[in-house]
Amino acid sequence: MTGTVERSIDTIRTLAMDGVQKANSGHPGTAMALAPIAYLYYREYLRHDPADPHWPGRDRFVLSPGHACILQYSALHLAGYGISLDDLKAFRQWGSITPGHPEAGHTPGIETTTGPLGQGIGNAVGFALAERMLAARYNRPGHEIVDHRVLGICSDGDLMEGVAQEAASLAGHLGLGKLTFVYDDNRITIEGDTGLAFSEDVAARFAALGWHTQRLEDGWTLDDVRAALDAAVAETGRPSLIVLRTHIAPGAPTKQDTAEAHGAPLGEEEVRLTKAAYGWPEHEQFLVPDEVAAHMDATARGHELKAEWEARMAAYRDAHPELAAELERVLVGELPDGWDADLPVFEADPKGIATRVASGKAINALAARIPELVGGSADLAPSNNTHIADGLGVSERDFGGRNLHFGIREHGMGAVLNGMALHGGLRVFGATFLVFSDYMRGAVRIAALSGLPVTYVWTHDSVYVGEDGPTHQPIEHLMALRVMPNLVVLRPGDANETVEAWRVAQTHRAGPVAIVLSRQNLPTLDRAELAPAAGLARGAYVLADAPSGAPDTIAIATGSEVSLALAARDLLAADGIALRVVSMPSWELFAAQDAAYRESVLPAAVTRRVSVEAGVTQGWERWTGSAGAAIGIDRYGASAPGGTVGAELGMTAEAVAAAVRGLA
Repeated sequence: MTGTVERSIDTIRTLAMDGVQKANSGHPGTAMALAPIAYLYYREYLRHDPADPHWPGRDRFVLSPGHACILQYSALHLAGYGISLDDLKAFRQWGSITPGHPEAGHTPGIETTTGPLGQGIGNAVGFALAERMLAARYNRPGHEIVDHRVLGICSDGDLMEGVAQEAASLAGHLGLGKLTFVYDDNRITIEGDTGLAFSEDVAARFAALGWHTQRLEDGWTLDDVRAALDAAVAETGRPSLIVLRTHIAPGAPTKQDTAEAHGAPLGEEEVRLTKAAYGWPEHEQFLVPDEVAAHMDATARGHELKAEWEARMAAYRDAHPELAAELERVLVGELPDGWDADLPVFEADPKGIATRVASGKAINALAARIPELVGGSADLAPSNNTHIADGLGVSERDFGGRNLHFGIREHGMGAVLNGMALHGGLRVFGATFLVFSDYMRGAVRIAALSGLPVTYVWTHDSVYVGEDGPTHQPIEHLMALRVMPNLVVLRPGDANETVEAWRVAQTHRAGPVAIVLSRQNLPTLDRAELAPAAGLARGAYVLADAPSGAPDTIAIATGSEVSLALAARDLLAADGIALRVVSMPSWELFAAQDAAYRESVLPAAVTRRVSVEAGVTQGWERWTGSAGAAIGIDRYGASAPGGTVGAELGMTAEAVAAAVRGLA
């Protein structure tokens, strides 16, 4: 068997070399170095079923250095997933299922989208946290139905990134003992030796973070790695890191341990010589020996593992039918009956409330009906109003709570939320101030790319933050978020629109939703005289029309500026100007409506248009047209009371009215 094991590892290595060489693009060296780990994971340690990549009882594998994905594709092919040799030959090509970095939902067996370094570590923490939270909710004595591990690989690049530190710190604090990473210590980056910029003791750092750590120095054997993995599995109170000294592109006669092996093909001659060093047929490409194919095929083992779990699930269903039904419901992402029955309706009130306060009331109404709704804040829950009143805090002592404490780790929070959403079974939200959405943008982008149903609660949404000054007053953020494909941005204009925003967040599952909320009170609009707030679901709607229904001018507003537009409408009425006020909380949802609806809200014949939003004006020409005007703020704010800052920067009803009067 030793010969077959060695040939299996060399098969992974040669497939990696051949795939990158044929594509003339990719990262062969790391994949070659980590072939023994891929062998152990897919052949011996992972509980997985190639015939059902989404089986809930499976272990999760995360390749955080996504640039080495040819390693995972090769292992998945050998294990029996739906990745053929032709797919490996199409590595990095248009339309293939083997893209240049792993993409969740695109390739069977890929659990998460990785590539931006450090994100995978955060995702893995999210996987492990979701497993512990679901286990606390649903497991019962004799019925450990939620019980799986998260196994991963990380690199020096991952550990240099701040997001990895944030997530690893949280994992150590929570004692996520079912999380294990092998750290590929190959000491090579694109620019050369890691010593150029990285000299820390990684094991000591992770030990300080509360991780169980082990080191395997040069000369380790497969049995040494097995022993380390066994020790990691046995450690249930702490996450585990195995520091593994490796050599990039092992066996390559001129490129082993060089930066040249990191991000480029080895070259045909180097590939030939490396295969010769392995005792491999030098001119064979994409060779999978029959004994390797039989040895690596995991379908029979996977079928047995899944059947055993399904038998346990059947016994659990018999013993705890209500719990089992709920678990099955949350795993497929279905909402319970009556989930929105208790959502609040706010009475008209000129003084009103802040939309962040209305959001908190909506969260708690939903939480009473949706037990899987969980979330938290980057240390701002009292300001973000995201605390679930009847939900305990999640801690290392109790994972049965609903309030997550992410600490001041916005980027880590975003990456962890992605992992939790990918895991399934929980509806997750995370919160901070809108200005700090920049700190988590990398994770938000991955959520959008992957179509993950994560809800972001971003409060303190404008210069009306006031005295904290320009460092805390978002100006460009709304527009920057709107340009991100597949992210739905909602900026409600009053308390009732805020409730509708949360309704959308629960029903829109094709990607992330951002709910952007005010710090200051906003008038609760009198819906007896205006259109219902349910119009928010269509992105934009006619809130208040001209008396004749044939407007001279249209004002398009979002958030706190909706009330300004309504006040300007009253001022303009005295001038005989018939102003239609359109509330546009979401560009994305409005753009998705049919042409007839869009025309009914923004008739092409009405070219006199003005936008009103306390942020940068760039981009509003999409809706105002070239003849329109934009009222906004194209500079940073200032430290003063919020009302003063807004007025000084032109956010007044009088300024809106003046802009309308000035239109041609």
